[in-house]
Amino acid sequence: MTDGLRWGILATGGIAHMFTSDLKLNGFDVRAVGSRRVESAQAFAAEFGITNVHGSYEALAADPEVDIVYVSTPHPLHAANAEIAIRAGKHVLIEKPFALNAVEAQRIADLAAEHGVLALEAMWTRYLPHMLRIREIIAAGTLGEVRTLIADHTQKLSDDPAHRINALELGGGALLDLGIYPISFSWDLFGAPLTIQSTATFKSTGADAQIATVFGYDGGRIAATLSASESKGPNTATVLGTLARIDIDGVWYTPTSFRVVAADGTVLEEYVSEVTGRGMHYQAAAAEQLVAAGELDGGSILPTAESVAIMGTLDEVREQIGLRYPGE
Repeated sequence: MTDGLRWGILATGGIAHMFTSDLKLNGFDVRAVGSRRVESAQAFAAEFGITNVHGSYEALAADPEVDIVYVSTPHPLHAANAEIAIRAGKHVLIEKPFALNAVEAQRIADLAAEHGVLALEAMWTRYLPHMLRIREIIAAGTLGEVRTLIADHTQKLSDDPAHRINALELGGGALLDLGIYPISFSWDLFGAPLTIQSTATFKSTGADAQIATVFGYDGGRIAATLSASESKGPNTATVLGTLARIDIDGVWYTPTSFRVVAADGTVLEEYVSEVTGRGMHYQAAAAEQLVAAGELDGGSILPTAESVAIMGTLDEVREQIGLRYPGE
């Protein structure tokens, strides 16, 4: 499965547990874990059978048995924590969003290029088998001219003001946690939007509770997204073309099924994902393959420059809705 990279896990939160579980389940070499509290690192290591335990991120990055570091801290810490690993000569897979804003994202990209390492955003959806098949269908012209994307990422999450999703100082809110998925999908399909329209509602903490965007592209193409942290919706996506459409079932950004439906209603293809685990290991496999091939710019599925540009789109959305994070 892998090209032999040894993984280090930076931080031990919930997403790190899910990612590491998929890595172990699919035969990857998870060599080390680091936390600000050595007790947390020890517990994580015991859970997953990891040999090297570190009580700081710096110690993890300095571990000579680590080739690539998975950065899974809260959004405002991505840039600083990735920098620790990059300066130690490690490749990095950084949880989405790539950073808190485009300035930080560009700093990561520049530093990785300077040190000759890969800095890849962990937008795991892009590497899932059903998304790879969807790209093939579109490239084959089955849909005709692709005109529209409609996608939602709507969850019923905690209302606790202290919870990360509601804490502005942690980059909380619907946009960076949830909206990044459909917005990245729109970039995947259409590239950079020519026009951006955004609207949002907010919680008492100042975090965005729900946010809707409409992106315009050349030729009249449109991407419409809705993301919310206080109400659970279908979490489906539809790609509309002049000859056919793709209906992606919930939850569209995880391993799922889809149908290709012609304009007359004929079902042209039905796809069902068969994935071992949650599917987060596909991005790890992609990272290893990129390193093995020397493609340290992120490759064709998610170039590092595109991750930076997506952060620029998120910055523009935040400017329109009047959302700033502490310290910006």
